Amino acid sequence: MTDRTPAQSTGADAAQAVGAEGPEELRRQIERTRSRLGDTVEELAGKMDVKGRARARAADLRDKAGAMTVQLRSTAAQAGHTVHDKATQAGHKVHGRATGTSHELERRAQRSVPAPARSLVMTAVRRPRPVLIVGAAVAVVVVVAWRYPRK
Repeated sequence: MTDRTPAQSTGADAAQAVGAEGPEELRRQIERTRSRLGDTVEELAGKMDVKGRARARAADLRDKAGAMTVQLRSTAAQAGHTVHDKATQAGHKVHGRATGTSHELERRAQRSVPAPARSLVMTAVRRPRPVLIVGAAVAVVVVVAWRYPRK
Protein backbone atom coordinates (compact mmCIF):
# COMPACT_ATOMS: atom_id res chain seq x y z
CA MET A 1 0.00 0.00 0.00
CA THR A 2 1.00 3.60 -0.47
CA ASP A 3 0.94 6.25 2.19
CA ARG A 4 -1.32 9.18 1.57
CA THR A 5 -1.00 12.65 2.81
CA PRO A 6 -4.10 14.42 4.13
CA ALA A 7 -4.24 16.57 0.99
CA GLN A 8 -4.51 13.45 -1.24
CA SER A 9 -7.23 11.77 0.81
CA THR A 10 -10.95 12.13 0.14
CA GLY A 11 -14.17 11.06 1.92
CA ALA A 12 -13.92 8.31 4.56
CA ASP A 13 -10.21 7.86 3.82
CA ALA A 14 -9.59 11.44 4.95
CA ALA A 15 -10.64 10.65 8.51
CA GLN A 16 -8.35 7.66 8.60
CA ALA A 17 -5.41 9.55 7.16
CA VAL A 18 -5.71 12.36 9.67
CA GLY A 19 -6.21 9.93 12.53
CA ALA A 20 -8.91 9.14 15.01
CA GLU A 21 -10.51 11.82 17.17
CA GLY A 22 -10.71 9.46 20.10
CA PRO A 23 -10.96 5.81 21.16
CA GLU A 24 -14.57 5.40 19.95
CA GLU A 25 -13.73 6.80 16.52
CA LEU A 26 -10.73 4.47 16.37
CA ARG A 27 -12.96 1.44 17.21
CA ARG A 28 -15.44 2.40 14.44
CA GLN A 29 -12.57 2.74 11.94
CA ILE A 30 -11.25 -0.67 12.97
CA GLU A 31 -14.74 -2.24 12.54
CA ARG A 32 -15.14 -0.67 9.08
CA THR A 33 -11.72 -1.89 8.07
CA ARG A 34 -12.46 -5.41 9.39
CA SER A 35 -15.79 -5.44 7.52
CA ARG A 36 -14.18 -4.37 4.24
CA LEU A 37 -11.35 -6.81 4.77
CA GLY A 38 -13.89 -9.61 5.42
CA ASP A 39 -15.76 -8.72 2.21
CA THR A 40 -12.50 -8.71 0.28
CA VAL A 41 -11.50 -12.09 1.72
CA GLU A 42 -14.94 -13.52 0.78
CA GLU A 43 -14.55 -12.24 -2.78
CA LEU A 44 -11.09 -13.74 -3.06
CA ALA A 45 -12.26 -17.04 -1.57
CA GLY A 46 -15.14 -17.12 -4.05
CA LYS A 47 -12.75 -16.54 -6.92
CA MET A 48 -10.40 -19.22 -5.65
CA ASP A 49 -13.20 -21.82 -5.29
CA VAL A 50 -12.74 -23.23 -8.79
CA LYS A 51 -14.53 -26.49 -7.97
CA GLY A 52 -17.61 -24.66 -6.64
CA ARG A 53 -17.72 -22.32 -9.63
CA ALA A 54 -17.37 -25.31 -11.97
CA ARG A 55 -20.26 -27.06 -10.21
CA ALA A 56 -22.43 -23.95 -10.48
CA ARG A 57 -21.56 -23.60 -14.18
CA ALA A 58 -22.33 -27.30 -14.77
CA ALA A 59 -25.70 -26.91 -13.03
CA ASP A 60 -26.49 -23.89 -15.22
CA LEU A 61 -25.54 -25.82 -18.35
CA ARG A 62 -27.69 -28.80 -17.27
CA ASP A 63 -30.64 -26.47 -16.79
CA LYS A 64 -30.10 -24.94 -20.23
CA ALA A 65 -29.74 -28.38 -21.82
CA GLY A 66 -32.96 -29.53 -20.16
CA ALA A 67 -34.80 -26.47 -21.46
CA MET A 68 -33.40 -27.04 -24.96
CA THR A 69 -34.44 -30.70 -24.83
CA VAL A 70 -37.99 -29.74 -23.95
CA GLN A 71 -38.04 -27.16 -26.74
CA LEU A 72 -36.61 -29.60 -29.31
CA ARG A 73 -39.11 -32.30 -28.35
CA SER A 74 -41.94 -29.82 -28.70
CA THR A 75 -40.67 -28.69 -32.11
CA ALA A 76 -40.22 -32.30 -33.26
CA ALA A 77 -43.72 -33.22 -32.13
CA GLN A 78 -45.15 -30.23 -33.96
CA ALA A 79 -43.21 -31.14 -37.11
CA GLY A 80 -44.46 -34.74 -36.81
CA HIS A 81 -48.06 -33.54 -36.62
CA THR A 82 -47.53 -31.30 -39.64
CA VAL A 83 -46.01 -34.15 -41.68
CA HIS A 84 -48.81 -36.49 -40.61
CA ASP A 85 -51.46 -33.96 -41.65
CA LYS A 86 -49.83 -33.36 -45.04
CA ALA A 87 -49.43 -37.11 -45.66
CA THR A 88 -53.09 -37.65 -44.80
CA GLN A 89 -54.12 -34.90 -47.20
CA ALA A 90 -51.91 -36.37 -49.94
CA GLY A 91 -53.36 -39.83 -49.31
CA HIS A 92 -56.90 -38.50 -49.61
CA LYS A 93 -55.96 -36.72 -52.81
CA VAL A 94 -54.39 -39.86 -54.33
CA HIS A 95 -57.33 -41.99 -53.22
CA GLY A 96 -59.73 -39.52 -54.84
CA ARG A 97 -57.79 -39.60 -58.09
CA ALA A 98 -57.55 -43.39 -58.05
CA THR A 99 -61.27 -43.67 -57.43
CA GLY A 100 -61.92 -41.27 -60.30
CA THR A 101 -59.61 -43.24 -62.58
CA SER A 102 -61.25 -46.51 -61.57
CA HIS A 103 -64.71 -45.13 -62.35
CA GLU A 104 -63.46 -43.84 -65.71
CA LEU A 105 -61.96 -47.26 -66.57
CA GLU A 106 -65.22 -49.01 -65.62
CA ARG A 107 -67.21 -46.57 -67.77
CA ARG A 108 -64.92 -47.16 -70.76
CA ALA A 109 -65.00 -50.94 -70.26
CA GLN A 110 -68.82 -50.88 -70.22
CA ARG A 111 -68.84 -49.12 -73.60
CA SER A 112 -65.94 -50.54 -75.56
CA VAL A 113 -65.20 -54.10 -74.32
CA PRO A 114 -67.15 -56.92 -75.97
CA ALA A 115 -69.68 -58.69 -73.75
CA PRO A 116 -67.81 -62.05 -73.41
CA ALA A 117 -64.65 -60.33 -71.99
CA ARG A 118 -66.45 -57.51 -70.14
CA SER A 119 -66.79 -59.37 -66.81
CA LEU A 120 -63.08 -60.27 -66.81
CA VAL A 121 -62.06 -56.69 -67.62
CA MET A 122 -64.43 -55.27 -64.94
CA THR A 123 -62.91 -57.63 -62.35
CA ALA A 124 -59.43 -56.52 -63.40
CA VAL A 125 -60.43 -52.87 -63.06
CA ARG A 126 -62.02 -53.38 -59.62
CA ARG A 127 -59.26 -55.64 -58.23
CA PRO A 128 -56.05 -54.95 -60.13
CA ARG A 129 -53.61 -56.62 -57.69
CA PRO A 130 -54.75 -60.26 -58.15
CA VAL A 131 -54.97 -59.74 -61.90
CA LEU A 132 -51.43 -58.35 -61.97
CA ILE A 133 -50.16 -61.31 -59.95
CA VAL A 134 -51.87 -63.81 -62.25
CA GLY A 135 -50.62 -61.91 -65.29
CA ALA A 136 -47.05 -61.94 -63.98
CA ALA A 137 -47.28 -65.69 -63.33
CA VAL A 138 -48.56 -66.32 -66.85
CA ALA A 139 -45.75 -64.14 -68.26
CA VAL A 140 -43.16 -66.16 -66.32
CA VAL A 141 -44.59 -69.44 -67.66
CA VAL A 142 -44.54 -68.10 -71.22
CA VAL A 143 -40.95 -66.84 -70.93
CA VAL A 144 -39.73 -70.10 -69.40
CA ALA A 145 -41.55 -72.15 -72.06
CA TRP A 146 -40.09 -69.99 -74.82
CA ARG A 147 -36.59 -69.90 -73.35
CA TYR A 148 -36.38 -73.61 -72.56
CA PRO A 149 -38.40 -75.49 -75.19
CA ARG A 150 -39.05 -79.23 -74.76
CA LYS A 151 -36.73 -81.53 -76.64
